[in-house]
Amino acid sequence: MIFSKMHSLRNDFVIIDSITQEFFLSPKLINKISDRHSGIGFDQLLIVEPPVAPNFDFHYRIFNSNGSEVFQCGNGARCFALFVRLKKLTDKTIIKVTTKVTNMVLKIIDNNLICVNMNKPNFNHSKIPFKMNDNGQLYYIQAAGKFLKFDIVSIGNPHCVIQVKDLNTTQVDLLGSIIEKHHYFPESTNVNFMEIINIEHIRLRVYERGIGETYACGSGACAAVVCGIKQGILESKVRVDLPGGTLYISWEGKGKSIYMTGPATHIYDGCIYI
Repeated sequence: MIFSKMHSLRNDFVIIDSITQEFFLSPKLINKISDRHSGIGFDQLLIVEPPVAPNFDFHYRIFNSNGSEVFQCGNGARCFALFVRLKKLTDKTIIKVTTKVTNMVLKIIDNNLICVNMNKPNFNHSKIPFKMNDNGQLYYIQAAGKFLKFDIVSIGNPHCVIQVKDLNTTQVDLLGSIIEKHHYFPESTNVNFMEIINIEHIRLRVYERGIGETYACGSGACAAVVCGIKQGILESKVRVDLPGGTLYISWEGKGKSIYMTGPATHIYDGCIYI
C-alpha cells in the first residue's frame, strides 16, 4: 500500500489514495500502522475516494489512530488539498470535497498555504450532540476538583471550549480525559483550552477525542474562535497560536461560514506491506 506522510503544524497524517489502488483497512489494522514504533505513526489517517455527488471532486474519510472514524479535521483537510495536487489527482486550486457529514471547499493560495471553508458552526444540542436541559449562553462542569465554565459547538464534530487564564499551568491531559467522556457528551467531545491574549489573538491547546493532546487542531481553533465571537470577547478575525504553529480563523457571525487559513507540509512517500 503506497502512502504519503504529511503534517500541518505538527499534527501528522498518513494519506492514502484509494482511487488508483485497492485495499481494505480494518480498525485493528489502522491502529496497528498508527503505532510510532512498529508502524508508520500518525495522529489520523486520511483516505482519498472518488466523488459520491455531482459537482464535487473527491470524497474524504478520516480515521483516528485508534481506528475509529470521525467526520471532520481541518488540519487534515489542508493536507488533503496539498496531497491531491502533488499526486496530480487534480489541477484545480479550488477543490470541493464531501465527508460523511458535510461538504468542504479547499482553496490553495500557494503550494503550502491553504484556506478551508469549514461551513457554518452548529450550536444545536441534538446535532453536537450535547445532553443538558439548560440552554444558557455558558455551561458548567466539575472535573478533577475544579468547577469549569464552558461553551459548546459542532464544527462537523463536537467541541467543548473552556477559557483559562494561563495555558502553561492548565492540566490539559487530566481535564481533557475526564471531560472528553463526560455523560454530557454521548459521542464524546474534543476539549479546547483557550487563553485570550487580546480580542484578535488567542493561544490554544486541544485534547482531541480518541487521541489526546495534539500539536494542533484546525476544527478546535475554529470552535474556540466561534465561541469567543459568540460571547463577544473576540473579533471576527483571530490569530490562533497552537503548540505546533499558527492558524488564522475568520467568522462573520450567525449564518456565515468559518474560514481557516494555514500551512500543510509533505514529509515523504512510502510503501507498507499489509
